[in-house]
Order: sequence, then C-alpha cells, then structure tokens
Amino acid sequence: MANILDIRRRIRSVVNTRQITKAMKTVSAAKLRRAQESALAARPYSQMLTNVLKSLVSRADIYDPVTGLPIHPLLAERPEENILLIIVTGDKGLAGAFNTNILKMASKFIESKPDQNIDIECIGRKGRDFMRRRYPLAPKSHSADGKNDGETDASPVHSSTEAAPARADRVQIVGEHIGVLGKVDYNFAATLSESVIASYTRHEIDSVYILFNEFKSVIAQRLIAERLLPIKQIGAIDVAMAEEASEEERKKRLEAAKSAGVGVRAADTSAVDEAAATFGASQVDYIYEQPPQQLFQGILPKYISIQIFRALLESVAAEHAARMTAMDAATSNASDMIDSLTLIMNRARQAKITKEIIEIVSGAAAQ
Repeated sequence: MANILDIRRRIRSVVNTRQITKAMKTVSAAKLRRAQESALAARPYSQMLTNVLKSLVSRADIYDPVTGLPIHPLLAERPEENILLIIVTGDKGLAGAFNTNILKMASKFIESKPDQNIDIECIGRKGRDFMRRRYPLAPKSHSADGKNDGETDASPVHSSTEAAPARADRVQIVGEHIGVLGKVDYNFAATLSESVIASYTRHEIDSVYILFNEFKSVIAQRLIAERLLPIKQIGAIDVAMAEEASEEERKKRLEAAKSAGVGVRAADTSAVDEAAATFGASQVDYIYEQPPQQLFQGILPKYISIQIFRALLESVAAEHAARMTAMDAATSNASDMIDSLTLIMNRARQAKITKEIIEIVSGAAAQ
C-alpha cells in the first residue's frame, strides 16, 4: 500500500490543480458572456445589410438583359475546380474536443473533394499547426509591393500582372492568421474578404467555403462548412456540411453553464429581426440614383465581410463555451480523485494503527 505521506502530497497536488481548473472555468464563463454580447451587437447591422440587399434584388435585375450573365461576378456560378477553404480554429488548447472536431470535419471536407484543387486559409494556431503537418505551403509569389503571398498575414491573391505560380500540391496552404481571435476586429474580416473577392473575381478560385463552429447558445452549437461564394441566395446560409453535437455533449454543456451561471438559451432578438424585416418591405418602386451594378459593387463585398465577421465571433464564443465545459469536467474529475485518494489514505492510516495495536497487544501477551 502507498505511503501516507505520498498520498497526502498527491492530494495537495490535485487540490491545486482543481483550483486552477475552477479559475479557468470562471474566466471562460466571463469571456463567453462578452463574446455573446459582441455577436449580438453585430447582428442589427448584419440584418439590415441583408434586408437592403434583398430589397435591391427584388427591385432590380441581377442579370444582364443582353448577355444573361449576372451583373456582379460574386453572383456568377461556375464548375468547382479550385476551392478556397477557410478553417477557423482556436489559438489555444484546453478546450476539450473543440479544435479536434473542427479539424476532423476539415479532413472530411477535403476527402469529399478528391478531384478539386483546394487552397487552405488557416485562422488560429491549432488549425495552422495541424495543416502544416499534412499539407505544403503554397509557392511564394512576389507582388509589386515586395511582400510574399502565403505568409502569416498574406492572402491567396496574386498580382494581376503575373501568372499564378505552380501549385505545391492538390491541397496547399495559402494563408495563415495567428493571434487575430483574441479580439476579433471587423477590419481583419474586411481585409480577408477583399482578398477572397479579388481571387474569385479573377477566376483564381471557383468557390469559397468557411468551416467553423456555429454558436447560437451554450447548448445550440454545430460544426458547419458554409459556402460564401458564389452567392446563391441573399440572407440564406448555404451549408455544404454540418455536424450536430451529441446528446451527451449537450448535457455536459448544460451542467457546466448552470454551475457557472451562464444562460443556456439563445438571446431573444425577435424585436431586432422584426425591425430589420420591415425595411424595404413596402410594395413600392424605388428610384435609385446609381445603376444596380454600382449598388451591388458597393454592398455585396460588405455582405461577404459581415459573414466572415459573424463566423469569427461565433467561433470565439463556441471556443469559450467548450473551454468552460472542459474545465468544469476537469474540476469535477479532480474532486472525485480527491475523494478517492482521501479514502485510500484513511484506509492506509487505519491499517497502520491496527498493525500498531496488534503489535502492542502481542507484546503484552508475550510477557
């Protein structure tokens, strides 16, 4: 049987670990609340922009009456030969299976497209490290400003005056973005969308997908691969692949949220949704100063930017929820281990005392 002193040292070690996991759970719960507020604050703008586009589509022709082609290149569909996949993971671990599940789904997505070239844009350190171990970096191309594409803050955009370099492989990494999820900035999403749109407009890529953890509430989460380009329907999420959480995972999230005091229901945004839905709903004809093509040119890129921004915000919230759940499970496991070790220590101490009593009684009987 183990020494009592060794067991006591182990109990102290587990108690210290439990204090750390409990503190991390509290911190994650606080960050989750802020992330939910940020996602909710961005929703009115997203809703209004979507309704402006819906109103414009219902009142203006989106196809050229002469050629029959879409008046904006982001609406044009073509066969998928080159695909851009944006993978959003976390920069840190200790979040349970959060990053693992995203990367498993990314692998499934790549396997489901065996005949297409796939460019990967990694957002988050965990995704970057995973993809680097499996796929090569795209060959660097030197643009007019002297910067190299494919580096940490580079984009998959090549200079319009030079041909795209030869591919490193069928699947290659064209961009890496580390440390941008600590504080999600709309400017980053806008910059990324600009580079994506430029590549799509120049026919360097034929479709764009973003893979992330969709977050509605602590319980209502799912992994999705959403198609950003081409735009099929304004305001509709084009889901190419989705994976729901298991019932066991939902129960764990519910228990963690209750113990941390975090709300488990999705925020009520019905008032905001109704107000945004009334915009442009009246059946009247508007006279636009600019032609529809110019309006689409200005609004559609913002629509793509807000979709990327929404995905980043929801991914951050989902990561904090996953870390809160993981730390709650770790705290619970530490408590169980402390109880088990305490029982073992008491048994060892009792056995030691019994042995000493037997020795005393045996010595007294021998006399």
